[in-house]
Amino acid sequence: MMIPLRTAVVGFGFMGKTHAANILRSDVMTLSAIVDRSPDAIGQAIAGNLDTGSFDPKALSSVRQYTDWEECLEKEGLDLAYICVHTSKHCEMAMKALRKGLHVFIEKPFVLDVAEGEALIEEARRQQRKIGVAHVVRFMPAYVRLMELYHEEMYGALKFLSLTRFSGIPHWGEWEKRRQDFGSSGGALFDLLIHDIDYVYYLLGKPDRIESRCLPGALSLHDYVSAFWHYEGRDRMVEVEGGNTFHARLPFEAGFRAVFERASVTWSSGNARELYVADDVSLQTIALPDAGEGYRDEGTYFARCILNDTYPETCSAESSLETVRLCHQHIR
Repeated sequence: MMIPLRTAVVGFGFMGKTHAANILRSDVMTLSAIVDRSPDAIGQAIAGNLDTGSFDPKALSSVRQYTDWEECLEKEGLDLAYICVHTSKHCEMAMKALRKGLHVFIEKPFVLDVAEGEALIEEARRQQRKIGVAHVVRFMPAYVRLMELYHEEMYGALKFLSLTRFSGIPHWGEWEKRRQDFGSSGGALFDLLIHDIDYVYYLLGKPDRIESRCLPGALSLHDYVSAFWHYEGRDRMVEVEGGNTFHARLPFEAGFRAVFERASVTWSSGNARELYVADDVSLQTIALPDAGEGYRDEGTYFARCILNDTYPETCSAESSLETVRLCHQHIR
């Protein structure tokens, strides 16, 4: 019988609440503490791009609450910290946890500054702790199924892949304040399109060449991105497009279209429970679990890697740092 990991969630906005809901349901983690500089944030509901589930606030009645991360680290005997604060604070908060001997699970983007990511990886090695990064798309059912189809070559070789991700400019929680802090979030490239950039890297590896165009928006100089990835010597091309240059109430939409030799596969968040496979004579529908299960699965996977002392390959910090480097290549 595994003893659940004593876990703190640091930053209790939309993603902090999402992770807390899954920790509360977990058999490998227990929610021991919540840290947020605003005590009122703990009881507030915050919307995001997807419905990621919820929990009864009464479930937090036995969870200790702090406004200061260092105080929490001193008073709580923790095993794991979920870092869900603004990206600019990821390195600072995660470093404090590592130096106290905790494992850390960090919301994407891992960092904006590559040097900060390298420092965290080095500190984790020094402390013999693990870092996981929450690139949830790697765990979402539709994208997991696409990866299976790719590796199984059920429909032949992959010829073309197009991934899109659009939203209105975020205006919930801290985002309204952060509009005054231009560029601090990394904009849509690092906060939104990074999902698809990371997934393509995870699926196909690094491209030989990236052809990219970016447009500015309210949050950065790259709030809209249109890019083609070229793999030399292979009859394959990838397109990544999206951004948040749109008005706030525009519904979120993400999806992909994959062209294999013998069939095309398509999925959209607007109908997230179905994947479509089309050839020249038929259209097949494949039922999928709820996309929100990816949040549960990524956390469970990382916790089990800690408990079993195995390398968290599917959410590793090293892989996530390569994704950050690839994002930077889109704006050079």
